[in-house]
Amino acid sequence: MKIAVQGEKGCFHEVAARQYFNYDEIEILACSTFDLELITLKNGEVDFAVMAIENARSGSILYNYTLIRESGMKILGEHNLRIKQNLMALPDQKITDIKEIRTHPIAIAQCMTFLNQYPDITLIESDDTAGSARQISEYRLKAVAAIASTNVAELYGLQILAPGIETYKQNYTRFLVVGSEDKGNTRGNKVSICFSTGHKPGSLAKVLVKLAELDINLSKIQSVPRLNGEWEYMFYVDLELNKNTKSDVIRRVLDKYTSNLEILGVYFKGDMLYES
Repeated sequence: MKIAVQGEKGCFHEVAARQYFNYDEIEILACSTFDLELITLKNGEVDFAVMAIENARSGSILYNYTLIRESGMKILGEHNLRIKQNLMALPDQKITDIKEIRTHPIAIAQCMTFLNQYPDITLIESDDTAGSARQISEYRLKAVAAIASTNVAELYGLQILAPGIETYKQNYTRFLVVGSEDKGNTRGNKVSICFSTGHKPGSLAKVLVKLAELDINLSKIQSVPRLNGEWEYMFYVDLELNKNTKSDVIRRVLDKYTSNLEILGVYFKGDMLYES
């Protein structure tokens, strides 16, 4: 089985993919962007793609909602990964030796309480946490540190100077497993949909009322501009289904109150394992 992820070897996307598919024999295709992930998936070069969609601290990755919808692929599953950030550098250095920290901007945002203790260290944004660590190892960059996962430090022979530096210890990222519709199923206790509504008072409220009447829990709603020049929005909604409700019922009930209604995927809700 071949899985596309965004980021370099050892990145959090790879960790999420290996945990979700539950074995080490999967082949990982590292992609530099989320666009390339879905391109390789659509071209049949991989079986699935694993994509981050939101973080408990940093919020949603809005761009990925549109990417998934426009790709024609479906959400087949989700995985919640506890994100533990670590400061790492070449061996035999101390934090006081570090002049520069390189990592992804989201990782920086997740660790600001720790980083504020070292105002003289320059923070450099990069494309990938694992990629920053690889560069330090490959080019033997002294006085430069990265923020990344524990397995990245092991992979590139770096020393962890400070473990667990994320500000919030319940720092989770939700990843979506994306693939072709024929690899999914109609079973599941969660469904993701998208739709738009008219520019009329109460248009969205009518949709929410109908969902409530179906005894469906709305766990998330996110609006994204449609990019049609008229400031209209697509609403992306995650719904938790009761055992008596199927996705086709949602389509039938909401079709009257929405436009561009689409079922993005039916899948099982990911486990949330709270760790300290």
